[in-house]
Amino acid sequence: MKQTLISAVAVLLTGSMAAQQKPLHSGYPIDPVPFTSVKVTDGFWGQRLRASREVTIPLAFSKCESEGRYDNFVKATHPSDSNEAPGFPFDDTDVYKTIEGASYLLQTYPDKKLEQYIDSVLVLVAAAQEPDGYLYTPRTMNPRHPHDWAGKERWTKVEELSHEFYNLGHMVEGAVAHYQATGKRNFLDVAIRYADCVCKAIGDGAGQLRLVPGHQIAEMALVRLYLTTGDEKYLRQAKFFLDARGTTSRRDAYSQAHKPVVEQDEAVGHAVRATYMYAGMADVAAVTGDSTYIHAIDRIWDNIVGKKLYITGGIGARHEGESFGANYELPNLSAYCETCAAIGLVYVNYRLFLLHGEARYFDVLERTLYNGLISGVSLDGGSFFYPNPLASTGGYSRKPWFGCACCPSNISRFIPSLPGYVYAVRGDSVYVNLYLGNQAELKVGGKKLTLAQETDYPWNGSVRLTVQRGGGDFCLNLRIPGWVRNEPVPGDLYSYVDGKQPAYTVTVNGEPVQADLQKGYLPVQRKWRKGDVVEVNFAMEPRVVRANEQVEADRGRVAVERGPLVYCAEWPDNDFDIHTVLLRRSPSFEVKTEPALAVPLGEIMRLTTEAQALSYDESGRLTTRDVQLTLIPYYAWAHRGEGNMAVWLPIDLRAAQAQTIEGAKQKDNGFFR
Repeated sequence: MKQTLISAVAVLLTGSMAAQQKPLHSGYPIDPVPFTSVKVTDGFWGQRLRASREVTIPLAFSKCESEGRYDNFVKATHPSDSNEAPGFPFDDTDVYKTIEGASYLLQTYPDKKLEQYIDSVLVLVAAAQEPDGYLYTPRTMNPRHPHDWAGKERWTKVEELSHEFYNLGHMVEGAVAHYQATGKRNFLDVAIRYADCVCKAIGDGAGQLRLVPGHQIAEMALVRLYLTTGDEKYLRQAKFFLDARGTTSRRDAYSQAHKPVVEQDEAVGHAVRATYMYAGMADVAAVTGDSTYIHAIDRIWDNIVGKKLYITGGIGARHEGESFGANYELPNLSAYCETCAAIGLVYVNYRLFLLHGEARYFDVLERTLYNGLISGVSLDGGSFFYPNPLASTGGYSRKPWFGCACCPSNISRFIPSLPGYVYAVRGDSVYVNLYLGNQAELKVGGKKLTLAQETDYPWNGSVRLTVQRGGGDFCLNLRIPGWVRNEPVPGDLYSYVDGKQPAYTVTVNGEPVQADLQKGYLPVQRKWRKGDVVEVNFAMEPRVVRANEQVEADRGRVAVERGPLVYCAEWPDNDFDIHTVLLRRSPSFEVKTEPALAVPLGEIMRLTTEAQALSYDESGRLTTRDVQLTLIPYYAWAHRGEGNMAVWLPIDLRAAQAQTIEGAKQKDNGFFR
């Protein structure tokens, strides 16, 4: 295993033919279209997927080796008092998550050498498993002196710090993905044995321990294992973990255990744990039909979107506890907005769409996806953010790895699955949820259908959909994004204040389509034939957004968007302190296209506007200077070094600040960024 992996695995992660896998039934009213059925062809997401394949996943595998993740399994195979416990008790999940992401790629880019590499890792994993299925290296490697967070005996700290159930969750997610990709059971059987061990030990039965996960994810993973195997005990275990929450010894808001889940109505505590739990609730609700779960998730979603969502789609206001803040507590400079939390919010919104079929969930998902999620990974796929603040005075740069590496490994598993979010099917209806260049193989009303989508979205709003093969009588539901419907997010947390009324047009074979929107979708019902062309055009221009006045941090400020992208001001593009800028009361913007050669930002569209920079002169008098303010997409910030950045910009004097003489001297001396 001792070898240089970044370049080696990058070579392995190539291929051409997409693997054909029968999708698992989701249990939801609306069926997902598996990502293996959607081949991305556009530049924006094609570049991201290529970076994941060529850089991110090879890097993650190499870090699993160099940072001792594989060694932990070797040590667990040979327990000893001399074995030193790992840095964190959840380090095993870096291996599981990276295998999950690589398995997604295997389904799209089959490669025997990569399969063999993963198999060699799984030999180490399987060897570390104890006879009854327990697999938790922080204890097994040194049973007499386990990791400090693990507790003296199994499960004794599972509601606190041990992460034994969390490790199970990521193991199952990775194992199911690997099984789907390869048809092999070598990882799946390991995960089943550990799941069986947990099901035997934990529950309401005689001799069982009544405990819930300290860090959620096992809930959604166990539902996935049930859908894969058909064994209902995994569904029962997932529901037990949810139903017992708030009734065991752990009863705090940090871990969403302050009350039973069906009584909760506010997003609280650790944001990643919360979203994983909400996703698990949606999964259980879909499979069991438990309406109390659905009502609870709906209430919590309303709270997030109406009071706790950043304009970038990020969540988690506080560094302390990596947690949600109070209602309307959305600071910018100190915003946490963990990358993992953004991924978790995508999971939640996707599941709620599958339950309810409403475009508003994809409106939030799209906002998170294009802004607060992909900001967490560099364009080249090789460095990562843990937090994603909305303002900076320096000190932020993406790193190639972290001691607590949950965000890089989570990016490894999420990005390759992105094509699965584009379409969905319900009976004889097709939902077009994301706009990006692709070719997709669907099954609608029992008939095969091939759609091709051509677009430069998110840079412009022109989309061309072609029926390449198949046809028949079905309804094509086109999502009309919230930003087109003059609604940044559902509710009144954010609103456009520029008075513009965006227009959109839809034609079929050149003929205009007129129809009332249904749940945010434009339905186009007809008997489709091969060669039919749908053309959609969303008017895409810069928009000015204000936050609800109850968001103290944003009073007197505005944010700027164009299409699904949120923009920010960053130091390299502006020769003044951007934190001293004051926008005009009715700003106008010029759109400037930068070619792909504008490294390191890639091909982007910048926005420019006339503004003023405020400062004090030597006598203490406030002065102004006319400046041109340049904005770039938020996801692209911090690619050119550390320095000032801001999403929310003053438009009222009450929110502005002036540069001091000391600040001006620092700039003149080259210290100011």
